[in-house]
Amino acid sequence: MSTLKDTLNADLRAAMKARDELTTSTLRMALAAVRTAEVAGAQARELSDDEVLAVLTKEAKKRREAATAFADAGRGDRAEKERAEGEVLDRYLPTQLSDAELRELVAQVLAAGNLGGAKLGPAMKAVQAAVAGRAEGARVAAEVRRQIAS
Repeated sequence: MSTLKDTLNADLRAAMKARDELTTSTLRMALAAVRTAEVAGAQARELSDDEVLAVLTKEAKKRREAATAFADAGRGDRAEKERAEGEVLDRYLPTQLSDAELRELVAQVLAAGNLGGAKLGPAMKAVQAAVAGRAEGARVAAEVRRQIAS
């Protein structure tokens, strides 16, 4: 079993003992998403830490999008619950890059790979590998487009 999945299970048990309903329900949802990803495809398999991290990143993004949708619809109570669930998931995700750090990292990768005038695809592939989940894809794409255009 992956160490991140072990951590999620241990934290779930601790939250259940502490009767922390928000953390318990959020971790149950996250572990269910991990199990779903494990059985997806032709054969069930154990996910690596990076794959578990990718599942958690998707779930956190879903929470942010749902919070925005609920807030726009005037459902502040549901939006707050989604934000709180997102905060629980954020504990397991790597620290996000600031705008300045992202700008610098993109510039370094583009310069190192001579991708200054390149098309978006190869540049994004190189930058995404360097970012490794520390920034949302939309932020990365916007910065790559900005630097390629200039």
